[in-house]
Amino acid sequence: MRSLAAILLLSVCLLLSGCGSDAGETRFNAFSDALARRDTLSFEAALRCEYADRTLSFTLGYTLDEDGESVTVLQPERIAGIRARLSDGGTLEYDGLILDPGPLDPYGLSPMNALPKLVAALREGHLDTSWTEEDAFVCHLILDDHLSATVWFASGSMTPLRCELQSDEAVHIFCDITHWS
Repeated sequence: MRSLAAILLLSVCLLLSGCGSDAGETRFNAFSDALARRDTLSFEAALRCEYADRTLSFTLGYTLDEDGESVTVLQPERIAGIRARLSDGGTLEYDGLILDPGPLDPYGLSPMNALPKLVAALREGHLDTSWTEEDAFVCHLILDDHLSATVWFASGSMTPLRCELQSDEAVHIFCDITHWS
Protein backbone atom coordinates (compact mmCIF):
# COMPACT_ATOMS: atom_id res chain seq x y z
CA MET A 1 0.00 0.00 0.00
CA ARG A 2 2.84 2.41 0.85
CA SER A 3 4.61 1.72 -2.43
CA LEU A 4 1.36 2.40 -4.33
CA ALA A 5 0.96 5.71 -2.49
CA ALA A 6 4.57 6.61 -3.26
CA ILE A 7 4.06 5.84 -6.97
CA LEU A 8 0.88 7.95 -7.05
CA LEU A 9 2.64 10.84 -5.29
CA LEU A 10 5.55 10.64 -7.72
CA SER A 11 3.13 10.60 -10.67
CA VAL A 12 1.36 13.72 -9.40
CA CYS A 13 4.72 15.48 -8.97
CA LEU A 14 5.74 14.60 -12.52
CA LEU A 15 2.41 15.84 -13.90
CA LEU A 16 2.68 19.11 -11.99
CA SER A 17 6.24 19.71 -13.16
CA GLY A 18 5.11 19.13 -16.75
CA CYS A 19 2.31 21.68 -16.36
CA GLY A 20 4.77 24.28 -15.15
CA SER A 21 7.04 23.83 -18.15
CA ASP A 22 4.07 24.16 -20.55
CA ALA A 23 3.08 27.37 -18.78
CA GLY A 24 6.67 28.63 -19.05
CA GLU A 25 6.79 27.79 -22.74
CA THR A 26 3.48 29.56 -23.36
CA ARG A 27 4.65 32.59 -21.41
CA PHE A 28 7.98 32.83 -23.22
CA ASN A 29 6.44 32.21 -26.65
CA ALA A 30 3.95 35.06 -26.10
CA PHE A 31 6.85 37.40 -25.20
CA SER A 32 9.01 36.20 -28.12
CA ASP A 33 6.18 36.51 -30.66
CA ALA A 34 5.37 40.05 -29.49
CA LEU A 35 9.06 41.00 -29.67
CA ALA A 36 9.40 39.56 -33.19
CA ARG A 37 6.51 41.77 -34.38
CA ARG A 38 8.08 44.96 -32.99
CA ASP A 39 9.72 47.46 -35.33
CA THR A 40 11.38 49.39 -32.51
CA LEU A 41 13.22 48.45 -29.36
CA SER A 42 15.74 50.11 -27.09
CA PHE A 43 17.52 49.21 -23.89
CA GLU A 44 20.82 49.58 -22.07
CA ALA A 45 23.01 46.85 -20.65
CA ALA A 46 26.01 46.81 -18.36
CA LEU A 47 28.22 44.02 -19.69
CA ARG A 48 30.99 42.09 -18.00
CA CYS A 49 32.95 40.21 -20.64
CA GLU A 50 35.09 37.29 -19.46
CA TYR A 51 38.12 36.63 -21.63
CA ALA A 52 40.62 33.89 -20.80
CA ASP A 53 43.21 36.47 -19.69
CA ARG A 54 41.15 39.54 -18.70
CA THR A 55 37.74 40.92 -17.82
CA LEU A 56 36.33 43.98 -19.61
CA SER A 57 33.27 46.02 -18.63
CA PHE A 58 31.12 48.15 -20.90
CA THR A 59 27.74 49.85 -20.76
CA LEU A 60 26.07 49.68 -24.15
CA GLY A 61 22.85 50.99 -25.61
CA TYR A 62 20.88 48.92 -28.12
CA THR A 63 18.42 50.37 -30.64
CA LEU A 64 16.21 48.74 -33.25
CA ASP A 65 14.49 51.18 -35.58
CA GLU A 66 13.64 51.65 -39.27
CA ASP A 67 17.38 51.69 -40.06
CA GLY A 68 18.06 48.33 -38.38
CA GLU A 69 20.01 47.43 -35.24
CA SER A 70 22.70 49.57 -33.67
CA VAL A 71 24.84 49.39 -30.55
CA THR A 72 26.34 52.49 -28.91
CA VAL A 73 29.09 52.51 -26.27
CA LEU A 74 27.93 54.48 -23.21
CA GLN A 75 30.80 53.53 -20.86
CA PRO A 76 33.78 53.64 -20.48
CA GLU A 77 33.72 57.36 -21.06
CA ARG A 78 36.92 57.49 -23.16
CA ILE A 79 35.20 55.50 -25.94
CA ALA A 80 31.60 56.63 -25.29
CA GLY A 81 29.71 57.43 -28.45
CA ILE A 82 31.24 54.77 -30.68
CA ARG A 83 28.31 53.30 -32.54
CA ALA A 84 28.03 50.10 -34.54
CA ARG A 85 25.23 49.30 -36.95
CA LEU A 86 24.43 45.67 -37.76
CA SER A 87 24.20 45.33 -41.52
CA ASP A 88 21.93 42.90 -43.35
CA GLY A 89 24.88 40.57 -43.89
CA GLY A 90 25.28 40.13 -40.15
CA THR A 91 28.46 42.21 -39.83
CA LEU A 92 28.94 45.23 -37.59
CA GLU A 93 29.75 48.49 -39.35
CA TYR A 94 31.37 51.09 -37.09
CA ASP A 95 30.98 54.86 -37.22
CA GLY A 96 34.36 56.46 -36.67
CA LEU A 97 36.85 54.46 -34.62
CA ILE A 98 36.93 50.69 -34.54
CA LEU A 99 36.47 49.03 -31.16
CA ASP A 100 37.85 45.53 -31.35
CA PRO A 101 38.61 43.93 -27.99
CA GLY A 102 38.65 40.59 -29.82
CA PRO A 103 36.23 37.69 -29.83
CA LEU A 104 35.29 35.91 -26.62
CA ASP A 105 34.95 32.55 -28.32
CA PRO A 106 35.96 30.84 -31.59
CA TYR A 107 32.54 31.71 -33.10
CA GLY A 108 32.91 35.50 -33.04
CA LEU A 109 30.96 36.48 -29.90
CA SER A 110 32.16 39.95 -28.88
CA PRO A 111 31.00 42.79 -26.64
CA MET A 112 29.69 44.78 -29.62
CA ASN A 113 27.56 41.95 -31.05
CA ALA A 114 26.37 40.60 -27.69
CA LEU A 115 23.17 42.66 -27.55
CA PRO A 116 22.10 41.85 -31.12
CA LYS A 117 22.76 38.17 -30.30
CA LEU A 118 20.65 38.53 -27.14
CA VAL A 119 17.77 40.04 -29.13
CA ALA A 120 18.09 37.26 -31.72
CA ALA A 121 17.91 34.66 -28.93
CA LEU A 122 14.80 36.35 -27.50
CA ARG A 123 13.13 36.49 -30.92
CA GLU A 124 14.27 33.26 -32.55
CA GLY A 125 15.85 31.11 -29.86
CA HIS A 126 14.59 27.68 -28.89
CA LEU A 127 13.33 27.55 -25.31
CA ASP A 128 15.34 24.76 -23.73
CA THR A 129 13.97 25.12 -20.21
CA SER A 130 12.31 27.65 -17.90
CA TRP A 131 11.89 28.02 -14.16
CA THR A 132 11.05 30.50 -11.43
CA GLU A 133 13.82 31.90 -9.26
CA GLU A 134 12.73 34.18 -6.39
CA ASP A 135 10.75 36.97 -8.13
CA ALA A 136 12.06 36.21 -11.61
CA PHE A 137 10.99 34.00 -14.48
CA VAL A 138 14.12 32.45 -16.04
CA CYS A 139 14.55 30.97 -19.52
CA HIS A 140 17.47 29.10 -21.04
CA LEU A 141 17.43 29.75 -24.79
CA ILE A 142 19.44 28.10 -27.53
CA LEU A 143 20.25 30.31 -30.50
CA ASP A 144 22.46 27.93 -32.48
CA ASP A 145 24.83 24.98 -32.04
CA HIS A 146 27.28 27.09 -30.04
CA LEU A 147 25.43 30.03 -28.47
CA SER A 148 22.83 30.02 -25.73
CA ALA A 149 21.43 32.61 -23.34
CA THR A 150 19.97 32.44 -19.87
CA VAL A 151 17.60 35.37 -19.33
CA TRP A 152 15.96 36.54 -16.11
CA PHE A 153 12.62 38.36 -16.56
CA ALA A 154 10.57 40.36 -14.07
CA SER A 155 7.81 37.88 -13.26
CA GLY A 156 4.87 40.22 -13.66
CA SER A 157 5.91 42.21 -16.71
CA MET A 158 8.24 39.84 -18.61
CA THR A 159 10.79 42.66 -18.80
CA PRO A 160 14.31 41.26 -19.26
CA LEU A 161 16.45 42.06 -16.21
CA ARG A 162 19.70 40.24 -16.82
CA CYS A 163 21.30 37.72 -19.11
CA GLU A 164 24.24 35.38 -19.43
CA LEU A 165 25.53 34.53 -22.90
CA GLN A 166 27.25 31.16 -23.18
CA SER A 167 29.12 29.41 -25.93
CA ASP A 168 30.09 25.79 -25.61
CA GLU A 169 28.63 25.88 -22.07
CA ALA A 170 31.01 28.60 -20.81
CA VAL A 171 29.52 31.94 -19.74
CA HIS A 172 31.39 34.71 -21.55
CA ILE A 173 29.10 37.72 -21.07
CA PHE A 174 27.06 38.80 -18.06
CA CYS A 175 24.52 41.61 -18.70
CA ASP A 176 22.38 43.72 -16.39
CA ILE A 177 19.58 45.14 -18.54
CA THR A 178 17.89 48.49 -17.90
CA HIS A 179 15.57 50.92 -19.69
CA TRP A 180 13.84 48.18 -21.74
CA SER A 181 11.26 49.85 -23.97
